[in-house]
Formats: sequence, C-alpha cells, structure tokens
Amino acid sequence: MRALIKTILHALGAKNCREAGDGADAFKELRHFPADVIICDWNMSPLDGLDFVKLVRTGGDSPNPFVPIIMLTGHTEMAKVIEARDSGVHEFLAKPISAKSIYARVKAIIEKPREFIKTKRYFGPDRRRSSVGYKGTERRIANLEGSEGELSQDEVEALLGG
Repeated sequence: MRALIKTILHALGAKNCREAGDGADAFKELRHFPADVIICDWNMSPLDGLDFVKLVRTGGDSPNPFVPIIMLTGHTEMAKVIEARDSGVHEFLAKPISAKSIYARVKAIIEKPREFIKTKRYFGPDRRRSSVGYKGTERRIANLEGSEGELSQDEVEALLGG
C-alpha cells in the first residue's frame, strides 16, 4: 500500500516522499524530515494510526503538531470516522484508494486550510467545515470584545449567563 501511495504522490508532483512501517517509525522520521502532509494508515502495529495522530498533535516532543494528516483506512464505520476526526486528522481517506481520491484530499488541505483549535480535550484542525451562520445573540466574549454600542438587556443576561 505504501508503494502505491508513493507512486501516486510522485505522479501528482510530490518530489520528496518518505515512508515508515508503523507510527513509531513515522514519528522518528518526522524529527528529521519536515513533512508538508502525512498520510497514515489506521491499521499499523505496534503504534496504530490513531495513536500516531494523537502523538503528533499532543506529544510534548512532537516536531510539528500542525502538520496536515490524512487518515487512510478500510474501516469506515461512523464511529471510526468520528474517532479519527476527534483525534485531529484533517481528512479521512477510505480504501480502496485512487489517484483521484488522494488528489482530492491533498487539494482540500491546500485550498481550504483550517485554523487549529486547542481545548482541554482537543487539539487539531477546526472540525467545522463551514460556518452555519448563527443568527441569534452573540454570546462568546471573544466575539464581543471590541464591539461598539450598547448591549440590550437580553445581551447582558446572555453574556453574564443569566
């Protein structure tokens, strides 16, 4: 599978691709190679793809926690997709793969970069793919700072949690 992906990436114009047998080897490789994108398989041993992503995102010695990661797997159950998303992957690529599917994921990373979010339980790309256009009263303090004008009573209560 690694050879196929490498061949596809070269055909798409990638010049310098590295490969690793498992997540631990890949993490070691990241210390010496500043990857622009990582494509990792969920099913690796002894360190699987999910643990690898978590290590890249939150490991204290991670060389680049912001690198885009594409998770490759044949397990596309909803719970697996959500688990991958919640671990900090940018894109999810289901097997069987094609040049077109790899191109589409890499293109999405390049053309639609996402900000990174850091909370107590998550660090990774913003999981929202689009703005839903909230129409109600703004309640986030960060979004209210610098806003001018007076607040209505409803806005004051919403701000204070009342």
